[in-house]
Formats: sequence, structure tokens, C-alpha cells
Amino acid sequence: MLDSLLRIVALTRKELLAVLKDRRSRLSLLIPPVVQALIFGYAATYDLNHVSYALLDQDHSAASRQLLAALDGSGVFQRVADLQRPGDIASYIDTRRALLVLQINQNFERQLLAGTGADVQLIADGRNSNTAGTAMGYVSSIVEQFNSTWGGEHGWSAAPVKVVDRAWYNPNLETRWFMIPGLIGTLTLIQTMMLTAMSVAREREQGTFDQLLVTPFRPFEIMAGKALPSMLVGTVQASGVLLVAQLWFRIPFAGSYLTLYSGLLLFLLAAVGIGLLLSAVAATMQQAMLYSMLLIMPFSLLSGLTTPLSSMPGWLQYLTAINPLRYAIDVTRRVYLEGTGLYLLISDLWPLALLAALTLWGASWMFSHRMQ
Repeated sequence: MLDSLLRIVALTRKELLAVLKDRRSRLSLLIPPVVQALIFGYAATYDLNHVSYALLDQDHSAASRQLLAALDGSGVFQRVADLQRPGDIASYIDTRRALLVLQINQNFERQLLAGTGADVQLIADGRNSNTAGTAMGYVSSIVEQFNSTWGGEHGWSAAPVKVVDRAWYNPNLETRWFMIPGLIGTLTLIQTMMLTAMSVAREREQGTFDQLLVTPFRPFEIMAGKALPSMLVGTVQASGVLLVAQLWFRIPFAGSYLTLYSGLLLFLLAAVGIGLLLSAVAATMQQAMLYSMLLIMPFSLLSGLTTPLSSMPGWLQYLTAINPLRYAIDVTRRVYLEGTGLYLLISDLWPLALLAALTLWGASWMFSHRMQ
């Protein structure tokens, strides 16, 4: 047992030296996850800070000016044009000069004073449905504030029912609070799978794989020696993204580090198992990289990182059951934002353990078969 452990440690040291001895390799493993986390934190957001809109005000009353003052003073909306006739609306939407067009009818104030209510037409560019929906939600919120202010100034009775919204786990509804914890698993998967897949292919290209076969190493020892360095690198990368989330973006961590890293350990085992399967199939490093990229894209799209799994077709939801990234993202988000404990994560942890066992067993069988 001790001899086997020493052989695994020796092979692990060899793999780490092969990866880290080159300066470019060191930089490619450590710098990209941090840079990608920063880029995603700023770029991959559904929050809007600048919305261009055109105005068609046919009333020009005090009420319309009060509504527009609230819109322009929000810091989000920028008026790019004051239209004179309805025929101008289409050109601003078609040419993307304005995301929204707000039309106020000429009887707007008169209808408000009469207590009958008034309509405001909002036309949005639906080619980007997420952005348009978010912008329309902002306008609706400002209109509700206008209703409250106007009603108080003109003696309207208060509404009998008042809805008060409160968001749990993300009180300001910032997209990066939702996005960056999910990146802990996503960015780790990319590097870990590719590093593991290319490890054996590198041995074949350099002609050292045959030498490895005549050593006293048994198949599971070779697997362990190939898997441990990738898991160590993956843990360091996950920690880097975690530090970016906490120290740079100031996203509060609500859970337990022990729980988080326990889930990441199972995820890394599954990712390494898939990488070893690919390495047993690929004959060259180029093939290993190609196979890895073919899997990484579907894994990312079917993980729930940007699109909720519940919005996917039923048959596609069943297909995501074999995606380890799906469970890793759920674990990191729930632990990071909600402070969920291990017991409540069983539904995510046991599929990860099963995927890790199956992929590692399959990789072990393929290694033994090829060695024979």
C-alpha cells in the first residue's frame, strides 16, 4: 500500500512539473480564470445602465413633463429624440437609434384629472428580448412611482392593497451576484477537463507513454497520478474565482467553505473522469483539445448558467442529468448565496458522485484494455 502511494505521489510530481515548468503554461492556468471572472462580472450582466429612448409627447402638459422628469432623472434612460409624428417611430426602432419609444397621447393630463386613468404607449425593440423586457420593467416601475406621486398631490385615495417586493439572497437584483458564483464551476471545468484530456495525449506525442507502460505502475496508479495534478490545478482556479467574487465584486459569502469545497471535490472528480475518458480515446493533443471543446460548449449551454433549466424543453431537461456542470453550478450558487448545508445538497451531490464513479471506472477500464 505504501509503495503504491509513493508511486502515485511520484507520478503526480512528474505531471505537475510537466505542466508548471513552462512559464507560458503557468500563466495560462492561473491568469485566465481570474481575467474571465472579471470580464464576465462586468460584461455578462442583464442590468441596464444606459437605455436610449425616443419621445412622442402629444400632450405637452404638466403631467407629461412630470412623468418625463422622473424618467430622465433616473440615470438609466437617455432621450435621443423628440418625435413630431407617429410615422417617425418605426425608423428609430428599425435603425436601432432607440431601444424604446414612449408615446403620450394628447388627452393624457385631462384623463388623469377626470380620474378615468390614462394610457401611455411603450414600443420596444424586441430583437433583444432580454434587454427589452428589462427596460420595459424599469419604465413600469417609474410609472408606478408617478402614479403614487400624482395621486398624493391631487388627493387620490390610497390603494387598498399595496404590494411590497423583497428579493431574497440578492436584495439589489444584481446580475453578477447570480453569474459569478456559477463561474466557479464553469471556468474550473474548462481548464480541468482540457488539462486532464491532454495529459496522456502529451505522453503519446512525446513517446513516453510506452515507457510508462513498462514501469511498475498499475492502471489505477497511472490514473491517480494523472488525476491529482488536474484536481489541484482546478482547486486553485476555483479559489481564484472565489477570491475575485469576494474581494473585487464584494459579493457576500453566506455559506460554509467546507461545504463548498466538498461539492467542488465531487465535481472535480467527475470532470477529471471525463477528461481521462477523452485522453484514453485521443491519440494526439490536438484531438484531445478538440474533443474537450466539443463537450465544454454543450455542458455550458445546458448547465443553467444563463438559461434556467425549467425553461428548456422536457426532453432537454432529462439530458442535462448527465451534465456535471449543472449540479456544480447549483451547489456553488446555493452555498454561496443561500448558505445551504450539505444535507440540503444531497440531490446535487449524489449525481456528481455517481458521474464521478462511472467516468473514473470507464477510464480505468479503457486504460487497462489499451495497456493489455
